[in-house]
Amino acid sequence: MGKQHKAGFVNIIGNPNVGKSTLMNALVGEKLSIVTAKAQTTRHRIMGIVNSEDFQIVYSDTPGILKPNYRLQQNMLDFVDTAIGDADVILYVTDTVEKADKNEEYISKLQRIDCPVIVVINKIDISTQDKVMELMKWWQDKLPEATVLPASAAEKFNLDNIFDNIVKALPVAPAWYDKDVFTVQNLRFFASEILREKIFLNYSDEIPYSVQVEIEQFKESPDRYEIQAIIYVMRESQKGIIIGKGGSALKKTGTEARIEMEDFFQKKVYLSTFVKVDPDWRENRKELKRFGYEF
Repeated sequence: MGKQHKAGFVNIIGNPNVGKSTLMNALVGEKLSIVTAKAQTTRHRIMGIVNSEDFQIVYSDTPGILKPNYRLQQNMLDFVDTAIGDADVILYVTDTVEKADKNEEYISKLQRIDCPVIVVINKIDISTQDKVMELMKWWQDKLPEATVLPASAAEKFNLDNIFDNIVKALPVAPAWYDKDVFTVQNLRFFASEILREKIFLNYSDEIPYSVQVEIEQFKESPDRYEIQAIIYVMRESQKGIIIGKGGSALKKTGTEARIEMEDFFQKKVYLSTFVKVDPDWRENRKELKRFGYEF
């Protein structure tokens, strides 16, 4: 008899700035046998799906779950209950910087749940061995049933161990999603997000908020992806800022995006970028629908 198939939703939870996104990208990117686009479903914001013959991990994020806004705390905790109820595995991300007992109410929720909890103590690369050991003991005392693992998402340290523990904790179940959902459409999404992020990092003021990225062409050849991206801006003056003197600003942004895409897709990328003015894109329903903002 073959191995039993395992599948489940792994909810990634934690306070802001503990490195959830870096960890998420590393866990999905490292094992990029399959990734689907971030999709808002009723209960989950799906960040990535990793498949093998024997398992399917559906990583999902519970956005805003731990906003440090105490007025909203009750709503936040109600939302936490829902997220916990939906998870097959909870990946709780903390780090060596934040106070371990931040959000005590949340820790008490984790003490009472039935599903497996994996606590990841991130950023051990900027701490000492003694401090890390102390934190691991603190978390193990608080959550005796949990698996507590040190990690550095930035340095890609101990990710295989985290991954193996996630697979071990998954329930026996059929796949939630078709294993062939790996389509160019989903890769287009990640390509546009990577380019959009670089625009946010490289330009100031209103520029990033006036920009929309569209992947016009995504061609796969055996040794590389050929990607054509259009950056839409709302005014001619913004177009000049995006391109920069002699094209320098656009070249820098494009190069940074291409390097990250190659790292993420694990494949050579040929990226060409064009800038177009579309003064109406933020108001026009047809345009918004085309860019995926209206359903």
